[in-house]
Amino acid sequence: MPLVEYGVAKFILPGESESGDRHLVCCAGDGILIAVIDGIGHGEEAASASGTAVSILKANADEPVISLVERCHESLRSTRGVVLSLASIDPQHGMLTWLGVGNVQGVLMRAGAPKGSVQEVLLLRGGVVGSQLPALQAAVLPIAKGDTLVFVTDGIQGEFAEGLSALESPQRAAEKILKRHGRGNDDALVLVVRLTGVRA
Repeated sequence: MPLVEYGVAKFILPGESESGDRHLVCCAGDGILIAVIDGIGHGEEAASASGTAVSILKANADEPVISLVERCHESLRSTRGVVLSLASIDPQHGMLTWLGVGNVQGVLMRAGAPKGSVQEVLLLRGGVVGSQLPALQAAVLPIAKGDTLVFVTDGIQGEFAEGLSALESPQRAAEKILKRHGRGNDDALVLVVRLTGVRA
């Protein structure tokens, strides 16, 4: 049985052939690694930097989130760099570990929470992975079946969590956020991930 259900919505800046915003949802040992990466700027160079970050994260997905960010930082020194937020879910122990560098916003909605009520907001640290890495500190939260994690890049306005429902399908929620809160002047990506199962 899959442990998460997720939806993605994207906007590519008109005139560009590809987006500098990427996402990743993959199995990591006993857990799940979730990430959203925004290459600095837009176009091919931004897409190349974010694509490299995705490859590194996927190849080392079972490592702690701080190690993953440090690996990306070392490998992206010759690129424009990226900002990113990532989360590691341990379904067996009901724990979420997350960390953000730059401005990829993250929120966690609890199952059964009133509409638009966000219980947890990811603390972002200023910096650029590949250029200026801040002191890294991950936060750990309990997570339960039905909880929903949302990551958005800076092409989405800050009040995106308003009106979110923990009952809506992740794909529909992602599309709704993009439609309502997309700025339209930058690449944008919305990733909505719901925990649907817990390992016994």
